[in-house]
Amino acid sequence: DLVLIDAGCEIDCYASDITRTFPVSGRFSPEQKAIYELVLKAQAAAFAEIAPGKHWNHAHEATVQVITEGLVELGLLEGEVQALIDSEAYRAFYMHRAGHWLGMDVHDVGEYKVGGEWRVLEPGMALTVEPGIYIGADNQAVAKKWRGIGVRIEDDVVVTRQGCEILTSGVPRTVAEIEALMLAARKDAA
Repeated sequence: DLVLIDAGCEIDCYASDITRTFPVSGRFSPEQKAIYELVLKAQAAAFAEIAPGKHWNHAHEATVQVITEGLVELGLLEGEVQALIDSEAYRAFYMHRAGHWLGMDVHDVGEYKVGGEWRVLEPGMALTVEPGIYIGADNQAVAKKWRGIGVRIEDDVVVTRQGCEILTSGVPRTVAEIEALMLAARKDAA
């Protein structure tokens, strides 16, 4: 089993929003690890698309591309990647956007489109980056080994002049970091 914690908090009138997924057993199963690493790869692709002059949807488009490619590689989706993206077949597993504005509220105010066009990012804007993959426990379209796996990884970023700064980078994110944290927690509990 996996535990997914989506936590928001405030300090000095500013909000944060972070999600981590970790294995109850302390170690990811091979299938959990494959999904986790795919979500992590999608998040890294989104980070690379956050910079001044790029529009709001670039990060989401990057996550959709990576997740769809990965779902095909894992055998969870079948078909040509672009056709699956065009038909939104990935939405059976990734049904939300890649993030939202962040500021004085966890879901802060602000338009995502201006004049019908995706908003262009500017230095100082704060947002979340939170791709996820969710495979229903009752999903008969996938092999049993995949059923019930749900992973989201969310971090907070601010747009800088060169790209973005990950404000929550000090929180364990990789498989190795999560498993090490779980091992340390078990040792502390013993």
